[in-house]
Amino acid sequence: MIETAPFGSTGHASTRVIFGAAALGAMSQPRADRVLETLLEYGINHIDTAAAYGESELRLAPWLALHRERFFVATKTGERTRQGARESLERSLERLGIERVDLIQLHNLVGEEEWEAALGPGGALEALIEAREHGRVRFIGVTGHGTRVAAMHIRSLERFRFDSVLLPCNFTMLSQPDYARDFETLAELCQERGVALQTIKAVARRRWQNGSQPRFSWYEPIKDPAALQRAVHFVLARPGLFLNTTSDATLLPQLLEAASDEPERVSDAQLARDVATFEMEPLFIPGVSEGI
Repeated sequence: MIETAPFGSTGHASTRVIFGAAALGAMSQPRADRVLETLLEYGINHIDTAAAYGESELRLAPWLALHRERFFVATKTGERTRQGARESLERSLERLGIERVDLIQLHNLVGEEEWEAALGPGGALEALIEAREHGRVRFIGVTGHGTRVAAMHIRSLERFRFDSVLLPCNFTMLSQPDYARDFETLAELCQERGVALQTIKAVARRRWQNGSQPRFSWYEPIKDPAALQRAVHFVLARPGLFLNTTSDATLLPQLLEAASDEPERVSDAQLARDVATFEMEPLFIPGVSEGI
C-alpha cells in the first residue's frame, strides 16, 4: 500500500502517488478498467486527469460511477478565458459523469501572455472561482512544464491562493542550478502556505532519440527496474512531495511496487551513475527545449 499525506490544506489525505490518468487517453474501456483495478490493489485514492487527455475522462466515468467515494478527482482546463474555462469544466463534469470535481487546475500556465489572460479580468480563474462558489469544484490549482514553471508558480501563488501546484521533478531537472533554485523557493513557499506540491516526470529518461516514435508517453521513460525505483525514491524520500504517475501505463505496476517500499534517500553519486549509464537528459533545457 502507498502511504498518504495531507494534500496541502484541503483536508484530504492523498496517497503520495497520484494516478496520472493521461495513461487512459487512447485506451479501450476494457483495458482502462484493468489499469484502474490496479489502483485499488495499491490503495491509490487520488486521480489526476485533464480535458486535453484524449478519452481519459470518458474512460474514468463508468469506474467513478462505482467508486466515486474512494477518490479525490482532479481535472484540468487549458482555456484562458472565463467563458472558455466555464464551458470546459462543464464538459469535463459531463464526461466524468460526476456533479463536482475535487480539484480543477489551470493546465500548463507558463507563458506570459496566457498567464496574464487567465489570471486577469475576464480570465479563466474567474470561472473557476465562480464554479467553486456554486459547488462544482472544491479546490483550484495550477500546473506547468518547462524550466520557467517553478518561477511562474511562485508568481501565481502571489496573485491567488491556489490550493495546489504541479511541475517536473527528477534528478536531471534539479541538476540545472536555476531550475533547482526556483524549485526550492517554490517548495518552501508551498510548505509555508499549505499548498500541495505535485511532481511529474519522475521516471523520465529523456526525449525520444534519433527519430524513435513515442509509444505511450511523449518522452522515453526509465525501464530498468532498479533505476526506476531509485528515481521514484528520489521524489518520495522528500517529505511533502506527491508523485504523479507516468502516462506509460505499462510501467504502472512497477512504479507502484517501487513506491510501496519505504522510500530511501538515494545518493547523488548513485543518481549520477544512472544518468551516465542510461544516458539520461533533462526533458526541458533553457533556450533549447521548453515545450512538450
